Amino acid sequence: MGTDFSRPGTVPTARRPSWSLAAYLHMARKRLGRQGDVDIKQAADKAWDIAPGEVTVSPPAVFLPGQLERITGWEGKRFYPYVHPGPTMQGGIRMEQGPTRGYLVRDAWLIDGALYKGSASHWLSLKPHRFPPVRIENEIERAAIYCTQNGNTWFGTWLMEDCPTYALACDEGVPVTTAPSARYPLFTQGPAYEDWLGMHPLRLHTAFFHELVLFDDMSNNRNRYQRYRDMGDKLLAHVEHAPHPGVFILRGSDGDLRLLRNELEIAEHLRVTRGFRVINPMKLDVPAIVAACAGARVVMGVEGSQLVHGVNVLQPGGAVFALQPPNRFVSYYKYLTDRDGQQFAFVVGTPEGEGFTIDINEVERTLDLLAD
Repeated sequence: MGTDFSRPGTVPTARRPSWSLAAYLHMARKRLGRQGDVDIKQAADKAWDIAPGEVTVSPPAVFLPGQLERITGWEGKRFYPYVHPGPTMQGGIRMEQGPTRGYLVRDAWLIDGALYKGSASHWLSLKPHRFPPVRIENEIERAAIYCTQNGNTWFGTWLMEDCPTYALACDEGVPVTTAPSARYPLFTQGPAYEDWLGMHPLRLHTAFFHELVLFDDMSNNRNRYQRYRDMGDKLLAHVEHAPHPGVFILRGSDGDLRLLRNELEIAEHLRVTRGFRVINPMKLDVPAIVAACAGARVVMGVEGSQLVHGVNVLQPGGAVFALQPPNRFVSYYKYLTDRDGQQFAFVVGTPEGEGFTIDINEVERTLDLLAD
């Protein structure tokens, strides 16, 4: 095992800077068409199963008749092997949840958000610079990369996917993530979550790794579930909490546009009639957000990354209730609720101008289905 960098003050052995043209050689090969894209995991010196896979059967989502017929747009790749989200929502799908795997790569370079070894590469960011650096500032004996391209792009993915993988990285070497930049700044609430989760990664722009461990950690098997549950327990340990009806997490106009025109009206209705707490996570710090979400039986809001604040601490038996734009139906949270012994409910809105509206009566009737 490598150094446990999760302990503050633990640092890798300092080495003198070195030089690498790995990024430029990779770009030249691609432009000349001499090499196809080879993922660096295929060049691993060793691969192994960290945790076994399993077979699961998905439960149905909770929704009223006629909802699926309103859907006009969705991301087909999110519903593989189906084209339309309907079968996924109806449940009963037998899913092969693969194993969690580790890969050991010797003599690898980190340059400008990408890993290189020979003709192989693996991108951890989406926006490389036109002229990558050639001066390598760090040399590390054994490290483990836990960040991903999607996690570096979206806050919700970082918190739901990259952060659980951090625990694996601590067991294998110095936990490493890409350093922030003008193109990829730190998520505003990221440092506070890292503090409460006990995360102390090494952030690097460039490095040479004598040994580097990577992971396949996308399967929703028991091991991944337990690491995510452990994260939630760490967050809950910081706040007083007791069960309460639910939390409505406002999205507003932040992020990709999903404008629910009567969002505030729905939130206020649920506060008055159901005792929901209503929060705007863009106006609160992490302690206040966690305290408001802790104990909620239902986490509700427009489908989007802001719901992750509540999903983090949602207990088995609870529910995620997504208010879905008709032209952008997404079910990412259903895969998590299926894994975590929770329910997934939704109402699909109707178009109105550049946004959409949700029928409050349909929200109430769907909540009643959850109570059953």
